Amino acid sequence: MPLDPQLERYRARREQRRVTPLYELSLTQARAEDLRSIQDAAGDPEPVAHLDDHVIPGPGGPLDLRVYRPVESAEPAPVLVYLFGGGWTLGTIDTADAICRRLANAVGCVVVAAGYRLAPEHKFPAAVHDCHAAVRWVAEHADELGVDPGRLAVGGDSAGGNLAAVVSLLARTEGPPIAHQLLVYPNTEYNSDTPSLRENSDRYLFNHHSVAWYWDNYLADPADGADPLASPLRAADLAGLPPATVITAEYDPLRDEGERYAERLRAAGVPTELTRFPGMAHGFFAMFGELPAAAAAVETAAARLRTAFGTEVAR
Repeated sequence: MPLDPQLERYRARREQRRVTPLYELSLTQARAEDLRSIQDAAGDPEPVAHLDDHVIPGPGGPLDLRVYRPVESAEPAPVLVYLFGGGWTLGTIDTADAICRRLANAVGCVVVAAGYRLAPEHKFPAAVHDCHAAVRWVAEHADELGVDPGRLAVGGDSAGGNLAAVVSLLARTEGPPIAHQLLVYPNTEYNSDTPSLRENSDRYLFNHHSVAWYWDNYLADPADGADPLASPLRAADLAGLPPATVITAEYDPLRDEGERYAERLRAAGVPTELTRFPGMAHGFFAMFGELPAAAAAVETAAARLRTAFGTEVAR
């Protein structure tokens, strides 16, 4: 189907303003513009009952965490550790703020947004080890956080989806136990050559140039792209991984590799639900102020997490 009409209007406004793609800006400009554009498209943030900021030790220095609580409760709550997107190059925990608020309220769980070191200053696998350290810290400090380590999920969008997938791979052997993985249009393979990657070249949407720029920033050596901790689609065995929800967008260069990862998970016996959103482009999951489909996608993710956690939330 064609682009969703509301997304088409969003794209037309960008073309009318001749918005410069992030990959043509300086790193400082790109980081500022990425956060500004995401916050503008997210609309007004949903309120949550409580929000706390923490700083924890990481393998390369302090890491920021933000804890979102939908309700105050004396009972240990399920917890989702959410990893922001931005091609391992852009983003902060503020980038995922609107998503974390929505998921906390829709699932009825605590959401922990985890910071990690960015490329190109910190190349692969720095972000991987930071994210794994954050997930382990949450599990180890469950009592302090008031969460149930037996109901711990990981999730993320784009590069955050990639990191959630590879943290799940690491946790399979190194812990902690993961109850579910939420992968929203994840990068799953370096140097992939898929129809969706070749077809999506629109200058005013996320395109194949964006993908190449992010990988170039992330990898110190192209050979590192063969490592399953960079390209989870290249893992030899996906058996024993946590159940997965995979969300993709029709007009996204990462569509095919995300869907191939879902297919491989299923083939390995991992319960996996794949949902492609027609007419949507990369980034739509956070665009609550622009696209009704963003709320629908969050509800798709939330329903799967509620099942994994055994929670019920009236929306």
